[in-house]
Amino acid sequence: MMNKRYFITGIGTEVGKTVVSAALVDYLGTAYWKPIQSGDLQASDSMRIRALCTSEPTIFPEQYQLKHPASPHDASEREGIQISLTDFSMPNQTAALLVEGAGGLFVPINSEEFMIDLMDQLGLPAILVCRDYLGCINHTLLSIAALVHKGIQLAFVVFNGAFEPATQRVIESHLPAGTDAIYIPEIKEINKMNLSTAVGQIKIVEHTNGAFRK
Repeated sequence: MMNKRYFITGIGTEVGKTVVSAALVDYLGTAYWKPIQSGDLQASDSMRIRALCTSEPTIFPEQYQLKHPASPHDASEREGIQISLTDFSMPNQTAALLVEGAGGLFVPINSEEFMIDLMDQLGLPAILVCRDYLGCINHTLLSIAALVHKGIQLAFVVFNGAFEPATQRVIESHLPAGTDAIYIPEIKEINKMNLSTAVGQIKIVEHTNGAFRK
């Protein structure tokens, strides 16, 4: 993991992306940036990162803080705000940094553009978080295919928590060449102590079978 500047996304909502972000911020020793926060402004993802991490990371302020808990295109429209890709630039050009997107790849940020377009503009390798549930294979492989089609480097797929072995094998067998796997153990209760324990148990395994290779 020589490069320490990544954009982390998920295969959908509620896959533990922010908790994984906290774990990786501690593991990699990076700063953190959430470009768009929609809703929960009194308990934002940036605040959760600060509360969970033991490394006391630098946390860059959000580009947009939207009050309504909805996708950015909806929340911004309700508040009379126009979001454009041209609004975004890296908060620091040299620091090790983990950038967390909102939801999955095709969460709209306006009527024309999606989270995957922001990832492409920022030019960072992607980290894709998956969790085991009915449909997760489909969601994971579709996300991988979208990143490959867009030409975005997929550095890692994160297996967050416990997986059925058959599910895990299918996903592992379809990782693109050059994409490695990160395994984070199940965290029963999310708090700083348990997260720190999980960080100590993170495993990274190389997978180079070449599926989805362009």
